[in-house]
Amino acid sequence: MNTFFLIIIVLVSIIVVLLIIALFTKKGYNIQRDIIINKPRSIVFNYIKHIKNQDYYSKWVMTDPDMEKIYKGTDGTVGFIYGWNGNKQAGEGEQEIMNIIEGEKVDLEVRFVRPFEAVAYTPFYTESISENQTKVSWGMTSSMKYPMNIMLWFLDFDKLLGKDLEISLDNLKSILEQ
Repeated sequence: MNTFFLIIIVLVSIIVVLLIIALFTKKGYNIQRDIIINKPRSIVFNYIKHIKNQDYYSKWVMTDPDMEKIYKGTDGTVGFIYGWNGNKQAGEGEQEIMNIIEGEKVDLEVRFVRPFEAVAYTPFYTESISENQTKVSWGMTSSMKYPMNIMLWFLDFDKLLGKDLEISLDNLKSILEQ
């Protein structure tokens, strides 16, 4: 019986320590990746502001080619919603164009339903490097509520999600430079 109580005390202690650590752990993450595309800014921007085009370059969309997609509104305009319901890897959610600064920035809000509920902001920025070169920046910012923010202590979201952004941006570059 003493061994049982010792195991319970150890488990409760570990949980208490984790909850205390979560109090002092950051509450969110912010990542961004950039790529130079050898095309004029107007061509690049007009492609990325249409969210349906993510079907061709986003690693996340490509995880389930058979996912159900739902569209509301006019693609490439504020208020357009792209919803998806896919396999275990793709999950379920929607993204909405929240703001567009023509030629410069597209603000997206991504609302995940499954595999976990979360909201992330994923802006695209374009910047002219030269007449025929455009820098594209794609970011992701999100927060996690206590005590789930403890995951930020154990997982490197910059590394995990950053790699997917890099793959997606490489795909985008390949498409636009064809």
